[in-house]
Amino acid sequence: MNALEVEDLTVAYHQKPVLWDIDLSVPEGVLAAIVGPNGAGKSTLIKAVLNLIPRASGEARFYGKAYTAARSLIGYVPQRGSVDWDFPTTVIDVVTMGLYGRLGWFKRPGQREREQALHALEQVGLTAFADRQINQLSGGQQQRTFLARALVQDAHLYFMDEPFAAVDALTERAIVNVLRELRGRGKTVIVVHHDLQTVPEYFDYVALLNVEMIAFGPTRDVFTESNLNRAYGGRVGFLAQSRTPHPYDRLAAD
Repeated sequence: MNALEVEDLTVAYHQKPVLWDIDLSVPEGVLAAIVGPNGAGKSTLIKAVLNLIPRASGEARFYGKAYTAARSLIGYVPQRGSVDWDFPTTVIDVVTMGLYGRLGWFKRPGQREREQALHALEQVGLTAFADRQINQLSGGQQQRTFLARALVQDAHLYFMDEPFAAVDALTERAIVNVLRELRGRGKTVIVVHHDLQTVPEYFDYVALLNVEMIAFGPTRDVFTESNLNRAYGGRVGFLAQSRTPHPYDRLAAD
């Protein structure tokens, strides 16, 4: 059974399609990237399958279930810029919020929940910041806090919207390590990603999107110069210009 199945999904704003007739099947236990130019509908795709915005048509199923039946299996890390970081709360409180789906909103977290939150913070290297106000963190630390909140849910399928955007090298390494650990535990992670250079290194599968689905499949098969030019309108030359030769350079040139 696939972790995610999307069929005939269309999203429109003011009668203008921003996603058109999307089909997508993501297998279990992989790291998958959603890649495409600005305005391609990458974040919209995630929000549409999670019922955060309305769809004009189509459906999404998670492990064969509708979202309402599979909600406890799903973790979501939104874009950092969409969060009010001035809200007066601590790092560990933000992470503990990831447990409310299991606790219920009216049951107070106890010592067990605090230990789970601290373990998630340890995974992202933020244990020392547990009691700090979130508005005192750097951008990279804030991103890791939201990653820890998703981790503490112990979901089966994770959606992450631009987790590497505007983060420092330390945070990027921490996120990559966490993603690989999740994959090692059989989890599935779907990431909206903007850095084409790192796609072959970080991801097993890739979806090339530009309103329509250009191509989806194993990175080795899909991440080619031909497909990238179709997605980006012929403006991609990085495969031949990369500073460090990579096996995909040769693949794309064959």
